[in-house]
Amino acid sequence: MSSQLQTSLKNKMILAPLTKGGNLPFRRLCTDFGMDTSVSEMIYARGLLKGSPVENARLRRAENERVFGVQFATNQIEEGLNAIELIQKSGASFVDLNCGCPIYDVTRRGLGSSLLRSPSKLKKLVKGLVDGTNLPITVKIRLGCEADTINCLENVKAAREAGAAAITIHGRTAQQGYSKDANWELIRQAVVESREEGYGHVPIVGNGDILTYYEARRRMKETGVDSIMVGRGALAKPWIFKEFNDNATWLPTTNERIEVYYTLARYMKDHFGDDDMGRKRAWTFLPWHFQFLTRYCPYPEEEYAIQSTEKPLIQSRVICTSDDPLEILLANKSPEAHDHIAALLWESDSNSAAIQKLQTFAESPEFKQIVLTGGAIAEEDKVLANKPPGREGKWNKRQVRKPGPKRSEEEIAALREQRAKKKDMILAAGGEWPPN
Repeated sequence: MSSQLQTSLKNKMILAPLTKGGNLPFRRLCTDFGMDTSVSEMIYARGLLKGSPVENARLRRAENERVFGVQFATNQIEEGLNAIELIQKSGASFVDLNCGCPIYDVTRRGLGSSLLRSPSKLKKLVKGLVDGTNLPITVKIRLGCEADTINCLENVKAAREAGAAAITIHGRTAQQGYSKDANWELIRQAVVESREEGYGHVPIVGNGDILTYYEARRRMKETGVDSIMVGRGALAKPWIFKEFNDNATWLPTTNERIEVYYTLARYMKDHFGDDDMGRKRAWTFLPWHFQFLTRYCPYPEEEYAIQSTEKPLIQSRVICTSDDPLEILLANKSPEAHDHIAALLWESDSNSAAIQKLQTFAESPEFKQIVLTGGAIAEEDKVLANKPPGREGKWNKRQVRKPGPKRSEEEIAALREQRAKKKDMILAAGGEWPPN
């Protein structure tokens, strides 16, 4: 099964596992545009084993998804294998071990990118998972955890020697989140080293700062990666898969883009239900997507190819201007505008109706007021990288209590005597020690 998957991971553009963004309706939309391989939003193995309905829902696969991997987070072999049994029953094509997530809620549990701190432990974990199942195990990593502990090559070596079917490398450290440009040179070194050491059959997938098909093709040529993984680029323009397959930029008209957005709303209805409860569930996702969809800007190759070699276009954030009220609405960064757009799409029964509703709202006094007073979201992708505050170099370190006044040897001896007496009293009364 691993060899079959490895063959399918050649010369592909793969949808990354995306926090919130990798929901089933969005993956279904991307598949419409030619996406061949996708990975689910990350699942906590422990939550899945406890029967969490949220984690179970993330196992669902869209009917049109051809190769679908389930990404999960674990740091224990037995726990991981038990979760893989459930994942396999759901019909997944492969399982992806998350070793790159920078979100604090993940790393504080010793999961995600925190696994990168010890390549030897990572190797043991991956080998245990590979040996315990016949479902292919892939691994997604970053360059390292902190900026001063980049150990990408060591972790790639550990994963491939442990039997990983494929390895995806995001070209940043976890500490960097989505700031700084992705380092594709280290990804290239990992590819070269793998092939020199006889692991050329294990696909290496490059990830980071891909917004156009020509950037993707150039990165593949320069680094030798087998495939490209795209995250924010797909969130901004789900048709990036069509561009990659066609080797051509698609420049949709305003109405064509609205049709794409309307289709996403329709897929949300199909998935969550076309009623009040369905809308409530969909509202966790649909307005959120416009934080990225409103970033769309056309980047024809003849105009931007050279610029993209100097600075990744997704990091450049070129600002597109227009006098068209509808374009101004679709580019607005205010969450209030996003909520209105989502509502109008949801309430429309056809694409033409959606266009008309959005046009009317774009010309309304209500939207003009949003333009004047609406608060835009922060530019950094905090929605995908929830980094805790902290000084450079101190990121994600375990917090400990501040030391109190130092006790004398006599005070320490007295405390130990008190605890010994307490233990004897509890045991004499038939209790347990230590107490629960």
